[in-house]
Amino acid sequence: MTTQWAALAALVLILTGCATSRYQHQHDFTPPPKEGWQQLTEPTPKTEPRSVLGNPDSYEVLGQRYQVMREAHPYSEEGIASWYGMKFHGHQTSNGETYDVYAFTAAHKTLPLPSYVRVTRLDTGANVVVRVNDRGPFHQGRIIDLSYVAAKRLDMHKQGTAPVRIEVLKPPEPHSVRWLQVAALSDAQAAARLQQRLQTTLQQRWPVTIAEHKPSEQRPIHRVRIGPVKEGQDLEQLQELLRRENISAIVLAGHQ
Repeated sequence: MTTQWAALAALVLILTGCATSRYQHQHDFTPPPKEGWQQLTEPTPKTEPRSVLGNPDSYEVLGQRYQVMREAHPYSEEGIASWYGMKFHGHQTSNGETYDVYAFTAAHKTLPLPSYVRVTRLDTGANVVVRVNDRGPFHQGRIIDLSYVAAKRLDMHKQGTAPVRIEVLKPPEPHSVRWLQVAALSDAQAAARLQQRLQTTLQQRWPVTIAEHKPSEQRPIHRVRIGPVKEGQDLEQLQELLRRENISAIVLAGHQ
């Protein structure tokens, strides 16, 4: 059996589990109170590989075939959210992880696993970020099944369902870095003094280095540089600080 077919077979077994005796409890129910649940943190979107389990091209449940998305950004959808609780707690999700009622996770029929989505109640504006690691819900009209703690964060745990909008969140791109060159001096001592001045001005927030360049048969050039500095807010803050101190600097295309 190939890996792909093994993964598909595992998914089918998990998805059809509701119709079997693999669950200890016949009916779902609310978990016991958990002290400090309000302090539980929602997940931060990050880049993850597609799960080996739970991502076939398509699958069938209760006579309905579903096509799993290859890419999910941008994507949004409105409909009814529900939640699932202790009947499923401790059991395997569609991507092979363990369901925890106190983790901010969710089930969706076609999003790639894992995905990160923001779920917003249309009637109250309350929202929560969850990591999608399961398949479902397979009830007519429902678009997402939330973990108990996610439903509680939306204050929909008592009524069981709520109208929502879901939006797929794109993980932030990895930070690129830059170097800034402040001066190119032939005097090594002058370069060292400038380095010390910059270190004091920048309060050690960014490294200040001296790169020596020696053209053939010429005196070496001492290049005073700041970096690496993350692009975006860090770079903008540094440039503003240098402007206030009347220090000129050029942004290098790379670590030249």
